[in-house]
Amino acid sequence: MRLSSGYKFAGPESPGGLSGLWNAHKKIFLICGSIIAILVIALAVALGVGLRNSSHTASVTPNLNYSVANATQFSGWNPEAGTTWQIVLLSALNDTSADVDVYDIDLFTNSASTISTLQGLGRKVICYFSAGSYEDFRPDSSDFQKTDYGKGLDGWQGEWWLNTNSSNVRSIMIKRLDLAVTKGCDGVDPDNIDGYDNDTGLDLTEDTAIEYLTFLASEAHSRNLAIGLKNGGNIVNQTLDMMQWQINEQCEEYNECGLYTPFIAANKPVFHIEYPSSAPAVSASTKSSICDNPAIAGFSTVIKKMNLDAWIETC
Repeated sequence: MRLSSGYKFAGPESPGGLSGLWNAHKKIFLICGSIIAILVIALAVALGVGLRNSSHTASVTPNLNYSVANATQFSGWNPEAGTTWQIVLLSALNDTSADVDVYDIDLFTNSASTISTLQGLGRKVICYFSAGSYEDFRPDSSDFQKTDYGKGLDGWQGEWWLNTNSSNVRSIMIKRLDLAVTKGCDGVDPDNIDGYDNDTGLDLTEDTAIEYLTFLASEAHSRNLAIGLKNGGNIVNQTLDMMQWQINEQCEEYNECGLYTPFIAANKPVFHIEYPSSAPAVSASTKSSICDNPAIAGFSTVIKKMNLDAWIETC
């Protein structure tokens, strides 16, 4: 072959010629090329592992991009202790006859027109969603990752405890808050924040619950949505300043109503539910034992069936 300069390589039989030198260089090039290729592959593998690890870490790293000040400073709807209420979660609301101040209804199954109708009747609307459990029947269930949830909730088919430290979970909750704004909700009822008190298979503690609620309160308040604490008796004092109300289930049955009285002292409602086994056939003595209990003085108490349909008995 010829180089562009006109020099001619000696034949392969001349090891001392340019051909021999070229062959030697080719060997060096091949060796160096192999080494570089190995290094490139090793670097790619290392980067791949790093990216996978980064992705996994990102899925469980708390989203700290929120304002703690927003969590405790809210000039929107702040109901007072004694505010009356109704809660219907079994299905979309089709009965607005309960003469109460507030309706707590499901975020997903109710339309904006239903919420607008209630508000036109002079009622405030709290929109319920589970902030601490994955429900496989929700329209956004495909947004969750398998690593986002742990063990199933005892007695609740199709529901698993969520890793509330997951940034993916928090992104989904932000979308739910945006949906609440779109539908016109006055506030939100984020359920199942007390994973720390259950066998979740996840590393959830009271501290992680408080931090998660700080995140939720900040994001809700920044959207002019009020927010309440659901159950969570052990963290009442740490979250009281962030919450506009407390929703409690069965504190009389479990003899823990005293945990929630700081809300009453702060003139914030304790929306309280008891589920007598005889409901909807509630005797006068059963109603009296629930409603006349001094432990719930100032509470907004309703008697409901466990399925939370439209049936209600008020104190």
